[in-house]
Amino acid sequence: MSKPVVLITGGGKRIGAEVSKELMEMGWYVLIHVNSSVDSAKEILADYTSKFGVDAPGDILQANLLIDSEVNDLISQVLQHSAVKDSGGISGLIHNASIYSSIDVEEVSIEDLQKNMKLHVETPFNLTLGLLDSLRSKNGCVIGMVDTSLGRAWKGLSHYTASKAGLRQLMINFAGDFHPDVRVNCIAPGAIISADWEVEHFAKIIEEIPLGRSGHPSNIAKAVLFLLNSPHISGQVINVDGGWSLNQ
Repeated sequence: MSKPVVLITGGGKRIGAEVSKELMEMGWYVLIHVNSSVDSAKEILADYTSKFGVDAPGDILQANLLIDSEVNDLISQVLQHSAVKDSGGISGLIHNASIYSSIDVEEVSIEDLQKNMKLHVETPFNLTLGLLDSLRSKNGCVIGMVDTSLGRAWKGLSHYTASKAGLRQLMINFAGDFHPDVRVNCIAPGAIISADWEVEHFAKIIEEIPLGRSGHPSNIAKAVLFLLNSPHISGQVINVDGGWSLNQ
């Protein structure tokens, strides 16, 4: 019996890597999209084989999601992949690829803003529409990785948070547009992994978390699995933040 197939963008590192591992172990065939993290993705597959003694149920698809032609090629690779054909379509699509950097608002260039909008809004739009018929054939689920910034002013992140707000609204609209055949939801991770430039700020956020600790990428992976396996949930944003949003 063929496994359900899921595509995760940015699936080779950080949170994406943990999601890829979790889904493979829970019976999914995972198409791991990467841009430059090919070696990291290969390590994910090798670790699975070492752990379970069988070939990993996954494959690596490489594309620069800021280039339209490569996005189109990625769509074609997914649709022509043997695992997708064997399964009769794609059951899950996770928009996880992201850029995260701090730039003072007065230093943000139009190119910075366009790059974030491209990766966080335009590419998810094109990928979802390009794979929509395949998703419909499996009553599939789309998940957008957003964040907890909506309605809040985060210093140095205007270019990032604006684009993530766009992704959130795009996913909500898709949920309304594609029912009843395709479910669409969002996950908003809280303090999970800090960037090198935000260690001090990250520590302050942890002090405000009701559960008293940062999260782990596995917490996000389990939320992804929950949404993929929940046929009566659509149009929702799940905060995985240890209760941080309660106090904001």
